[in-house]
Amino acid sequence: MSIVFFLFQQTMFFSIPLLIVALGGMFSERAGVVNIALEGIMVIGAFSSIFFINIMQKTGAMSGQPLLLTAILVAALAGGLYSLLHAYAAINMSANQVISGTALNMFAPAFAIYTARMIQGLQQVQFTNQFRISSVPVLGSIPVLGPMFFQNTYITTYIGILILVVSTFVINKTRFGLRLRACGEHPGAADSVGINVYRIRYAGVFISGILGGIGGLVFVIPTSINFNADVAGYGFLALAVLIFGQWRPMKILVAAFFFGTAKTIASTYAIVPFLANSGVPDNIYKMIPYVATLILLAFTSDKSAAPKASGEPYDKGAR
Repeated sequence: MSIVFFLFQQTMFFSIPLLIVALGGMFSERAGVVNIALEGIMVIGAFSSIFFINIMQKTGAMSGQPLLLTAILVAALAGGLYSLLHAYAAINMSANQVISGTALNMFAPAFAIYTARMIQGLQQVQFTNQFRISSVPVLGSIPVLGPMFFQNTYITTYIGILILVVSTFVINKTRFGLRLRACGEHPGAADSVGINVYRIRYAGVFISGILGGIGGLVFVIPTSINFNADVAGYGFLALAVLIFGQWRPMKILVAAFFFGTAKTIASTYAIVPFLANSGVPDNIYKMIPYVATLILLAFTSDKSAAPKASGEPYDKGAR
């Protein structure tokens, strides 16, 4: 039973960052801007926040959960600001959004490695993982649910669930969410009733940057003790989760847990007896998340319900 609890917790660790980043991509694309730059945004968010943690731990100025919460704010700010480069290129300059996002993806790890080497002489940014919660008071003692959800966990897991709830409410139940969706479906019609399409699209991309930056930190904290300018392709997996989830929060949740499960199998097969003794080569297990991505997208892409104006620059003067 302990293995079952461990595997479930690992699935949560892999699924939550996918969920957060995919929700960020949803806000951008529902506004009409394809955000291929999620990978680069994750790198920038993770680098900025992990470097902040590194400095705070060395100086002893802050520690524990307050440090992690502050680092989340740093990651959100860094990711949001970095995403504005994509917003400017896509919205103001009417640039090809795929090329713009790809450029940001290429720049981010190079920037992180160069900056880390300039400051500390090493590209790896180390930190001490002091953020694991061994057991949440009271809740951790609940049979079955306690070991699954409230033991050996991180506050980032609960923040991810909170982001899902807030995102669902905002996108479906608020005036801003309605305007965001209108700008992604029929920007000309939205403009005709007084909605500032440019402003709404900027907001959508900025929110995606905030969530992408947070997702970068949330990915690193439970799985490593250093950051090496790499998020293991999670930004691209988040795009797959977004597409498989049909740009809708609850479906994105299901997709995130599917891919999180695949990632868990790829990472922990060695401790599962029947998988470890199956004789299957290690590389096969490591390929599972990416093969699953290709297969699912191949069978579901024809049912894609992407926003109609997603990826299309809007020129108010040409309306």
